[in-house]
Amino acid sequence: MTDLSTEELKVRIGYGLGTRTESNSFERFARLVDGLETRGFDSLWLSERLGTDCPDPLVAMSFAAARTTKLKVGTAVMVVPGRNPVILAKSLASLDRLSQGRALPALGLGVADSAEHQAFGVDRKDRGGWFNEALPLMRRLWTEDNVSHSGKRFEIHDVTLAVKPIQEPFEIWLGGAAPLELRRVGRLADGWLPSFCTPSQVASGRQLVEEEAEATGRAMDPQHYGALIPYRRPGVEVPRPAQDLVARRNPGVEPETVIPTIDGLADAISAFVDVGFSKFVLVPVREPDDWDNELDQVAAVALPLET
Repeated sequence: MTDLSTEELKVRIGYGLGTRTESNSFERFARLVDGLETRGFDSLWLSERLGTDCPDPLVAMSFAAARTTKLKVGTAVMVVPGRNPVILAKSLASLDRLSQGRALPALGLGVADSAEHQAFGVDRKDRGGWFNEALPLMRRLWTEDNVSHSGKRFEIHDVTLAVKPIQEPFEIWLGGAAPLELRRVGRLADGWLPSFCTPSQVASGRQLVEEEAEATGRAMDPQHYGALIPYRRPGVEVPRPAQDLVARRNPGVEPETVIPTIDGLADAISAFVDVGFSKFVLVPVREPDDWDNELDQVAAVALPLET
């Protein structure tokens, strides 16, 4: 594993909305976006789930980017299987250009839900193959002209995207925590953003990511390890869906261990920093009525940790 002292890590604090967010109206979402920008949060991250109330991530990212000048916008994560990779590549490149290089795409395969798979039009067993073919093709479209590709799922001839990202390279992060997902990170990704994990779990996962990267002739930037940290307000119980998710990913671990209160966020973030992780997305498991009060509390605890 790459050795990097915690003093050298560039810690950044972002904020995210989960798949069950109700912040899909102009008033609530605009107040959140404005609040993150004025308080100096690094980024806003949008989740994707077709069957819940969360807004479409590309649309929401575009809204947030147009309303701000410093706030970065990312997806945690956007589903690739079922999307035309050429169209998606141009959409993300356009967002990066119009936001002046503030797009942070984290991509994935989607949740293990048959209704969701049906909606995207991809069989569950084909999601990995789809993703493995689509992402390298998108990278070529972002960096090359006259791209030709003949694969199992896509075939294009002499396609050029005149709109290319401002960021060079245009870095792609992946989520996931299962061994197969970690190997995919090592082979294809520029960064890793797991969620609902403990520091010991991500430390072990990082070893597998870096072993796979080395085996395929790649190297992961030690600054490109992050974690999505769910949190709750004091006195608020962990919602049942979040409890179930923790139980699936962390058998035998109490939900409160993975989902700290606002007062415990500093310790939670520091524990991840201690194992070499430096990019964080804080997500409320139950959203507040008042975004301003919530963001004031989270900013006071978390933003001083940025380096």
